[in-house]
Amino acid sequence: MSRSGYTDDMDDQWAHIRWRGAVNSAISGRRGQQALHEIAAALDAMPEKRLTTNDLEAEGEFCTLGVLGAARGIDLKNVDPDDPEAVADLFNLSPAMVREIVFENDEAVDDYVFEEYEVCGPMRERYPDWESHKRTHRVLDPKAAEKRWFYMRRWVESNIKKDGAA
Repeated sequence: MSRSGYTDDMDDQWAHIRWRGAVNSAISGRRGQQALHEIAAALDAMPEKRLTTNDLEAEGEFCTLGVLGAARGIDLKNVDPDDPEAVADLFNLSPAMVREIVFENDEAVDDYVFEEYEVCGPMRERYPDWESHKRTHRVLDPKAAEKRWFYMRRWVESNIKKDGAA
């Protein structure tokens, strides 16, 4: 399970519907919209457009909520990033919105890419090789942090209400 607390084993469909309603209400509410505007400004002000996962702040890099905390001047060193209720209280946001932002930050961008390589030399003629010299494997994507920043900036912008929207 991720630090958002989301799982994919959903036994109660109505609980899921209520949860999505809480998320939508939190994002479209006054506090949520104010936070999204602050996040957008803080993301744009970053000198290096990179976001990390699993921590609010790690080695000088921030997750999306960490960027908001740094912009607000909050000391993030003693905050448990795995406690969404404590993070929500610290940022004065709904726990539903905090979990949604954490989920989008941590889970939406894959940290790995597939890389193809070729094996030289004799190969087995049966499974699993079938005399194929080409292989693929997953490696860490060196551009994942930048991709995450662009994804989250776009996500924040898509959730900000436009002028005149109720």
